[in-house]
Amino acid sequence: MARSTGKVRAARLTDLAALGELSRLAQADGEGTRSLGLPVSAHPIGMFSLFRLPLGAFSPHDVLYVFDRDGQVAGLLRVEREGLRDEWTVVELDAVGGLDAGDVRFRLVQHLLRDGAKRGAVRFHVACVDADDNVELFMQAGFIRFGEERLLYREPARFLPAPWSDEEAREAGIRPATPIDALALTRLYAAVTPPPVQRLELLRIADWERQGRDWRVPRSSLAPILRFADVEAFVLAAPGGGPDGTQLDAFVQVGVAKEDQPHYLKLMARPDTDVAPLIRYALGVIASRAEPAVGNRHGVLAPVRTYELPLDRRLESEGFVAATTVTLLMKETLVRVAEPRLVPAGVR
Repeated sequence: MARSTGKVRAARLTDLAALGELSRLAQADGEGTRSLGLPVSAHPIGMFSLFRLPLGAFSPHDVLYVFDRDGQVAGLLRVEREGLRDEWTVVELDAVGGLDAGDVRFRLVQHLLRDGAKRGAVRFHVACVDADDNVELFMQAGFIRFGEERLLYREPARFLPAPWSDEEAREAGIRPATPIDALALTRLYAAVTPPPVQRLELLRIADWERQGRDWRVPRSSLAPILRFADVEAFVLAAPGGGPDGTQLDAFVQVGVAKEDQPHYLKLMARPDTDVAPLIRYALGVIASRAEPAVGNRHGVLAPVRTYELPLDRRLESEGFVAATTVTLLMKETLVRVAEPRLVPAGVR
């Protein structure tokens, strides 16, 4: 890998035009380019177009770095920061420039880790396709690979089902999620998520209370697009309420796009639960909430982790098709203690 000449710095407003062109080139799959590109159909949709890079869409605590080579922008790295838990998510990492594109991206990631440590970042997340040395790059920087996620896509040519009436939803056991469902959702998450992943993600009851655009659980590779969507969550209650009267069999998060992007649907369900009614209900919600100017022009995306299978088959039966598989990686800055114990207190 060639050593690149240049430096990493924070992006400026004057870089916006150059960043747009760089991202377009990086998604073109040309020789000497690298990206975390995310194909959803015959043509790749890169992170730039999917997550809406323009600086006006940034929150004040987001971060954007560029690699400056003799006054020319040769690489970019965009991070979304979740302030409630100091978790940073990489949603764009592009570079152009022939043989040194890989080194440009490596130096951007190293700068991110150093700067994030200074700002108190607890975890770094990234999702990427296993191509262009993406996975190797992050593992070399200390990230661990903890899962994979299949992305399913429902094309806009397939009409969305009609919205359900309130009576139909009640008869099926479907209702909006509320903060008092937090404990039941925590138990549902624990029932369908392997313990090692639970320990890494460390979702708490309080996290499930904060449903909405500003806090996005359960985590997925596509969660950043929810910033540009109206987010709602619905639950499927167990028949009779289960053993304690509060059990939930399934959960769906719906993001109705307000921008020029796909809608979003995220399922979580206990094994052997019939989620077909919940999927149809969620698609009906999208049909009823979508603005006429947006409609279903860009279809619907649904991420499913490999340990959540066969949810993908159930989505496919409702018109979704597999688009690609992405790798999930994470890096922690905290040191885990194997066994908690008391230690002597110091006096200052």
